[in-house]
Amino acid sequence: MMKTKQFKAESKKLLDLMINSIYTNKEIFLRELISNASDAIDKLYYKSLTDENVKLNHKDFEITIKLDKDNRTLTISDNGIGMTDTELEDNLGTIAKSGSQVFKETADKKKGIDIIGQFGVGFYSAFMVSDEVKVCSRAYGSDKAYTWTSTGIDGYNITESSKETHGTDIILKIKENTEDEDYDKYLEEYTIKSLVKKYSDYITYPIKMTTHHEHYNEDEKKNEVHEEVETLNSMIPIWKKNKNSVKEEDYDNFYCEKFSDYEKAMCTIHINAEGLVSYKGLLFIPNHAPYDYYTKEYEKGLQLYSNGVLITDKCKELLPDYYSFVKGVIDTPDLELNISRETLQQTRVLKTIAKNVESKIKKELETMLNEDREKYEQFFNNFGIQLKYGIYNSYGMNKDKLQDLLLFYSSKEKKMVTLKEYVSRLSEDDKNIYYITGETVDKIDMMPQVEQFKDKDIEVLYLTSYFDEFVFQVLNEYEGKKFVNVSSDKAVLEDDTKLEEMNKDAKDMFSLMKESLTDIADIRFTSRLKNHPVCLTTEGELSTNMEKTINLMPDTEKVNAKLVLEINKNHPIVNKLKELYASDKDELKEYAKVLYAQARLIEGLSIENPTELSNMICNILSK
Repeated sequence: MMKTKQFKAESKKLLDLMINSIYTNKEIFLRELISNASDAIDKLYYKSLTDENVKLNHKDFEITIKLDKDNRTLTISDNGIGMTDTELEDNLGTIAKSGSQVFKETADKKKGIDIIGQFGVGFYSAFMVSDEVKVCSRAYGSDKAYTWTSTGIDGYNITESSKETHGTDIILKIKENTEDEDYDKYLEEYTIKSLVKKYSDYITYPIKMTTHHEHYNEDEKKNEVHEEVETLNSMIPIWKKNKNSVKEEDYDNFYCEKFSDYEKAMCTIHINAEGLVSYKGLLFIPNHAPYDYYTKEYEKGLQLYSNGVLITDKCKELLPDYYSFVKGVIDTPDLELNISRETLQQTRVLKTIAKNVESKIKKELETMLNEDREKYEQFFNNFGIQLKYGIYNSYGMNKDKLQDLLLFYSSKEKKMVTLKEYVSRLSEDDKNIYYITGETVDKIDMMPQVEQFKDKDIEVLYLTSYFDEFVFQVLNEYEGKKFVNVSSDKAVLEDDTKLEEMNKDAKDMFSLMKESLTDIADIRFTSRLKNHPVCLTTEGELSTNMEKTINLMPDTEKVNAKLVLEINKNHPIVNKLKELYASDKDELKEYAKVLYAQARLIEGLSIENPTELSNMICNILSK
């Protein structure tokens, strides 16, 4: 009578933990078994390179998959090195004892052999979908075969069996369906093909399966089923090919298929890095933002592979938030995996790759900015806010990486410019970078505060994004030049002693006008206006744009900018105000309300009582 051998107590606990906890996604069992099969072939391939007695045709190496719906079995076979009874006992009888790890430590790495499996536990993921697992194996050079059989934590047994060729067959008895889980799908050709494509497409040996295709026979007037041996994987990933052998359309097709985009990428970065950390990869900058890009549902990250085996579909550690729009794949043989390939350790390798990837992306964007401005502006229109967010969200820690990638509309150039381009046009005596905020370029260009700057041919940056001014607040300065809002009290182009005297003389008049304007900090005459009668400026760091933005945010305390109503000292309205102050102080207060309302409208601010404003204007017009 055959005696069942028991797993060690620790192994039982680990197997139970494996099945119920570590692997949250059952479908990865196929990835693990195919990876093990690939390892077995690698070992035999290595042996053939180092042992002249081993005569093999490397083109014959393959992994095969067989489905048997009637008996509910799924078989994964390889013609690799195989295992003796002792090796079956050592490798499968003791969980977490990995033959691949031992081989990896002793193999001559210069021979170019990559071993995927670093732990022995991946094999046991088979029990997530199987009631029984059989491993029939015949070691290369041996005429005996052995079968390891187990139904899980109850134990296992090893018996002598027969097998025509060297290699290993893993036969899974697929579980019956439950209320919560559909196991039948693992007996469907479509499911197996899609799982191989998803996880194991770049295994270097062909993964073959006999598929069945239905065809209608016109002569016989009936459906006929034809069998065909189909290779399911592409084997050589595009990122491992020489750049010179890859056409642009190959990149386009790969990107559109891999990332389900209807439009080809804006640009492609092909990486082949060797050194302390080696990796290959493809990065893509999309031509447009995904529909969910600016939502909480969007997940950043690159697909991470280890020797052609997909480890995770979204490795967020490889991308900083400000480059979250980048799609792509990274493949490295140096990745340190823990007990489950589903969970990555925070390793030096991953951090090194992430740093290099960031550098590659920045270099590509700088090249685009300098050599194809039109394309870069298209990119910036799609993702520029993400670069700005990278500066703001880090309190300026990343400004040196990102500030030269920003674009803003220039009043002088009538196009988008960089901060470096703006500063290059300044003299040594110029201390400020001037800007103003508004809804659109056209609306900003008509604002009263801009008049004087245009007359003096001083360049002003027009900020049309609600976020821009916050970015400038964080930057504070660029190459020693301060950012100054032309609507602030700091934007004074020249000293005017006569203006000081005018404001001093009108102090009492302004005090009376302020009685009807309770939400402003001050009223004064200004020399900053040319044709317009009034404008609003602010005192302090909080501008009207920042006030609007902050007050639109949910769950934030309302803020108020310190508003100043400025009146053009050279406009005829000045004489009218003085006349009213002398003859009709009540009407002066109405004029003050109208002027303030006009200034708010120009600034894009709301008016609390438009009906009152309309009545006041009509009263003034009727006199």
